[in-house]
Amino acid sequence: MRPVAEHKVGLIEDYAVIGNCETMALVSRNGSVDWLCLPRFDSAACFAALLGDSGNGCWQIAPRDEARITRRYRDGTLILETSFETATGAVMLIDCMTRQEGSSSLLRRVRGLRGKVTMQSDLTVRFDYGNSIPWVSRSVDRRIQFVAGPDRLMLQSDVEMKNKDLRTQGNFEVNAGEEIDFCLGWSKSYHAVPPVLDVGKVIEVEDSGWRGWSGRFQGAGEWSDVVLRSLITLKGLTHYETGGIVAAATTSLPEQIGGSRNWDYRYCWLRDATLTLYALLESGFDGEAHAWQQWLIRAIAGSPDQLQIMYGIAGERRIDEWSVSWLPGYEHSAPVHVGNAASGQVQLDVYGEVLDALYFGRTRGLKASDTLWGLERALIGHLQKIWADPDDGLWEVRGGRQQFTHSKIMAWVAVDRAIRSAEDFKLEAPLDDWRAWRQKIHDEVCKNGFDAERNSFVQHYGSKSLDASLLMIALVGFLPVSDSRVEGTISAIERELLRDGFVIRYDTASSVDGLPSGEGAFLACSFWLADNYVLQGRLDDARGLFERLVGLTNDVGLLAEEYDPVLKRQVGNFPQAFSHIALINTAYNLSRAYGPASERGNAPAGEAQADGD
Repeated sequence: MRPVAEHKVGLIEDYAVIGNCETMALVSRNGSVDWLCLPRFDSAACFAALLGDSGNGCWQIAPRDEARITRRYRDGTLILETSFETATGAVMLIDCMTRQEGSSSLLRRVRGLRGKVTMQSDLTVRFDYGNSIPWVSRSVDRRIQFVAGPDRLMLQSDVEMKNKDLRTQGNFEVNAGEEIDFCLGWSKSYHAVPPVLDVGKVIEVEDSGWRGWSGRFQGAGEWSDVVLRSLITLKGLTHYETGGIVAAATTSLPEQIGGSRNWDYRYCWLRDATLTLYALLESGFDGEAHAWQQWLIRAIAGSPDQLQIMYGIAGERRIDEWSVSWLPGYEHSAPVHVGNAASGQVQLDVYGEVLDALYFGRTRGLKASDTLWGLERALIGHLQKIWADPDDGLWEVRGGRQQFTHSKIMAWVAVDRAIRSAEDFKLEAPLDDWRAWRQKIHDEVCKNGFDAERNSFVQHYGSKSLDASLLMIALVGFLPVSDSRVEGTISAIERELLRDGFVIRYDTASSVDGLPSGEGAFLACSFWLADNYVLQGRLDDARGLFERLVGLTNDVGLLAEEYDPVLKRQVGNFPQAFSHIALINTAYNLSRAYGPASERGNAPAGEAQADGD
């Protein structure tokens, strides 16, 4: 047992998440909400202790005495139950979120299970990423108001709360069978005060809603539980109104503890498009897949030369990056970033992701406007002008543009999927021109992106370095997995990019971005290696790697972006959509005879499987 009422920022994997499909809160094992942005995922945080300390905002409800802690999600929901067992009794803390028109609320219920437990609620509100101290007052209905500029939080509680040292605290006892409720609701300070909520009824409604949604899941064999938890996480990262899916709920959780690879992931990346559609459609969530596709179409609409690699939750294009100077960063991993300057990068691979996603949507009957093909042709027309140029690459490196091999392969994918769309759906297109162009890209990549001496494709033309993105060669159908060059590339990645059995993106010790080395193993890349094993027929290797990856999930089934095999810790932003999407798709590759890897890589005969030399 250990004292839990004493606040301390936890390990990344010590957190669970709750959310309302508009924002998401991180809840530590000791009952502290250490990260919450309101009203949206990308809004300024009112609890930012995760990137600083308790003085930057948090809300802990926990026993005052030492306690043994266990926790779980209610089946099929994003409702968290944390149990505290002390020497005098046991209680359960039930956490969830809800939303109403113009407001968003965090609900917390303490339920007595056994004996009597003395509890403490310790609330510190700091708007603007932990910087702005609110004005605290009582409303006419005795709720406590916290106001700073446009933001207002209203605390309703069954416990008498007192303000002390710019914190709001209350002590209370819970007997077996008792329930003590709290609700912290956000609304605009210049709007009418929202009504008091019946916490118990709202929890029941949220429980029913989540179970109704997850009940549509069609199963994934022996991995159904972990896949469903990943799908629920993905749903939690989806904005209910726009359909946009943010890459993670956090900013600046480091890829290396104490390092500077700290980026803001609360935005929507085009790189996730196709794999997200596969994960959702394979799982039977056609409505969410359609909403994501519609978000994608709206985001890319406009001049094709202005296509971005990422957008805001509603498709916003301005994602200016700045540093939060007053936050020291998670375990002093500075700087803390808001916004992401990589949004202005040129990444050729996004054209492949977009055209692939739209082609796949057509094959699955996802409806789109009659004008969509015109937009796709405009994108292809622009790509034809720029595909031979260097770009910034999939990993958003900030050390100068290169002729990245993966980027060229995805340019090939863009042309290939455009050709397939025109052929399969009888759409007007200059097919002879496109076919010749597709072959030209294929020939160039096989000539300049392959190192015969190493018998491997390389990170960029003229380099000797490897890159885990090369694992996509067979997965997208550029070459079959049986091609000797693909086999050589997989073998080279196994030799040089595996760390303790997991895949790193590239050798950061000689990286192209100039940042210090030492990031963790990138979990999505490790799933891609398992997918390649499936295609190679190495099912035991695929299963073994997949099970090791699933073993990295925390006690409630969540994954960050990376895993540090030295520290044995999850690192990077959390929870990471890309990691969970990759988990879902690999599970289907293992559990079905014809999974996403086979389907996406089912290239037509001819150009995709030609030698190209």
